[in-house]
Amino acid sequence: MSAARRDTEQAFLDAAERLLVKHGYAEITTRKLAEEAGANHGLVHYYFGSMEELFVQVLERFTERITTRQRAMYTSDKPFLEKWRTAIGYIDQDLAAGYPKVWFELEAMAWNHPHFRPRLIRVHEEWQRLLSEAIAGAMDDYGLDRRRFPVEGMTALVQTFNLGVLAERLIGYGEHHGALFRMIDRWLQAMEDERA
Repeated sequence: MSAARRDTEQAFLDAAERLLVKHGYAEITTRKLAEEAGANHGLVHYYFGSMEELFVQVLERFTERITTRQRAMYTSDKPFLEKWRTAIGYIDQDLAAGYPKVWFELEAMAWNHPHFRPRLIRVHEEWQRLLSEAIAGAMDDYGLDRRRFPVEGMTALVQTFNLGVLAERLIGYGEHHGALFRMIDRWLQAMEDERA
């Protein structure tokens, strides 16, 4: 692949990410995308095959950035309680960056384009793997009974919890989140104290 093509593809991906965050996928036309990218609109389908394929690549690239950050945080030597607090702080950062909006926009797109569903499922699976590793380590540190609290079940609980929080925050709802976060924080703090 030539450097010029690589640069143009990145310009389209960058532009699509900005437009998905600002307008949503239903509002983006090939011409609007090309104008935002500063490139020829005919190259969108030539390089990506379809707008939907371009959008999915935006989500995959965005997910890689976010999960790389999360993995670095979870594999650090810090206590899990500190990692939890950092992860909660990332919620507002990720909302401001537009990641949840892009993710949910493309979830909705996949409802009507079933051939993209496996790619969206892989995004969920990437998050599941990352969270599972972090939760398994925390459970070992805190001595939680894996028969009573299976890692898979705890991971599903946390992943579903995260998606619910993000979806509610996207519409400006979430007054009760603070109480939930404080409750979990107290539980983790009690386990940290017991371990110490």
